[in-house]
Amino acid sequence: MSSVQSDSSVNSTFVRPTTFFINGFVNIPHGKYYYVFLSLVYAVTVFGNSFIMCIIYLARRLHTAKYIAVFHLAFSDLCGSSALIPKLIDMFLFDHQDVLYESCLTNMFYIYHFMNLQSLTLLTLAYDRLIAICFPLRYHAIVTKTSMCLVIAVMWIFSVTYFSVYVSLINRLSFCRTNVVDSYYCDHGPVCRLACNDYSINVLFIKMTFGLLVCLPLILIIISYVCISLALRKIAHGGDRTKAMKTLTSHLLLVAIFYLPYLSINILSFATTMNPNVRIINNSLTQTIPPMLNPIIYTLKTEEVMQSIKYLYKRNKVKNITNNKEQMY
Repeated sequence: MSSVQSDSSVNSTFVRPTTFFINGFVNIPHGKYYYVFLSLVYAVTVFGNSFIMCIIYLARRLHTAKYIAVFHLAFSDLCGSSALIPKLIDMFLFDHQDVLYESCLTNMFYIYHFMNLQSLTLLTLAYDRLIAICFPLRYHAIVTKTSMCLVIAVMWIFSVTYFSVYVSLINRLSFCRTNVVDSYYCDHGPVCRLACNDYSINVLFIKMTFGLLVCLPLILIIISYVCISLALRKIAHGGDRTKAMKTLTSHLLLVAIFYLPYLSINILSFATTMNPNVRIINNSLTQTIPPMLNPIIYTLKTEEVMQSIKYLYKRNKVKNITNNKEQMY
């Protein structure tokens, strides 16, 4: 498992493995049951995000700029989980832990790309709420369906470009010692640490990615909610203030669930040496639980979505009754 094979297209001093071996848990009995648990998480994630996307598509009242962003968040959650969990199930439940070099880099790209889209979409939703609360009279002029689609298109172009460069930096590394990756997927950091040559540029990109794509969006979200809080204090009527706060609760929960575990894990990893098994559990839960919870939170905490579900249910019920009467006659 630790042997590597030189690529015939390069000289003998540069070694590229044919495959990487994804190590997963080390010395944990019955560790496969954890991946069974993740498969259940994935099933709930697929159902929940597909459900919320269907509701947004079918309910005309949700055909707004805000719910274009919510739809995109559900889509990113679904794709991100689909890039990660089925691969974990295949590797660790069916013992396919040897992953082709090219497949490893492709999987790495999709996992990071969709995680980044989740982060940027949460920032976009914070911007939407900022305009709605602080500039209510100009909201429909500023936040339109066209502008929201344009923002999402820019997010995709930026993310695809950035992570294409980020992942392609792996190609400059030589792996002459081992091909065993101490992680549960083709994670950029553990892969880089296998290199024999200098990987300081990769480390720089890792730090820049954490600062630019995790910390910066969170700082901007916090600033937006400080501005929203100041604007809400100026609302004289308590009922209006309460109604406005209810619209923000679901988004605040999504932000907390996505960012806080991820930040805490990264801060701990910089400060102390974490047990590899603990790191795998923490990181995998951080990547898989938020996409599962997001549609549940939006369904239960957002009045517009609940009303749309009730409306669609009643409409479908009336349609079925009408069809039954027609069949009787």
